[in-house]
Amino acid sequence: MKRNLFISLFMLTSVVMSAQTLDRMQWFNEPENWTIEDNVLMMDVTPQSDYWRISHYGFTVDDAPFLYTLRGGEFEVKVKISGDYKVRFDQAGLMLRIDAENYIKTGIEYVDGKYNLSAVVTHKTSDWSVIQLDKPVDYIWIKAVRRLDAVEIFYSFDDEEYVMMRNCWLQDNTPVMVGMMAACPDGNGFKARFEHFQIKHLPDARRLEWLENNQE
Repeated sequence: MKRNLFISLFMLTSVVMSAQTLDRMQWFNEPENWTIEDNVLMMDVTPQSDYWRISHYGFTVDDAPFLYTLRGGEFEVKVKISGDYKVRFDQAGLMLRIDAENYIKTGIEYVDGKYNLSAVVTHKTSDWSVIQLDKPVDYIWIKAVRRLDAVEIFYSFDDEEYVMMRNCWLQDNTPVMVGMMAACPDGNGFKARFEHFQIKHLPDARRLEWLENNQE
């Protein structure tokens, strides 16, 4: 009983949700125009920019704006996203990135006049999965949970009920750049908005198992 109580208290004190201060994050491919006010990021998305590697299209691009912080271990991250999407493949969302050959980008993507929930998972080459929405939405919440060697991706329309849209592999025990990205592969740019960006530290699952089995 005491052991279980100790572990519960340890977990409660380790999973405090807090807003990441955006002005202390770093840019990869900084866009020409952007602002941060009241911890809300607004950006003019760089025209003709994207993240993709090789498969299907035969080219590699790695030049879209990405505001990130570096995180090790396990965590939960979420953000509220909205944008003035205009042309095919306009997109905005979260990115988890180890390097140019290993990353996940996920969010909302405008394709053929429809709003889609989108996920691109890249390990040497990229894949792409979408869930088409019935109608346009003013905003969407995207959440990603990194546990061990997997990332679960969820979406929500109200930040209360979340639905899982994908589970994918990502190398564990490796630092990850995590943050907000947007891309405009075909167009001349658009305005994207990110609100309530939050990261919650999750205690390492293997350590919790060790702790449970090695109490005094």
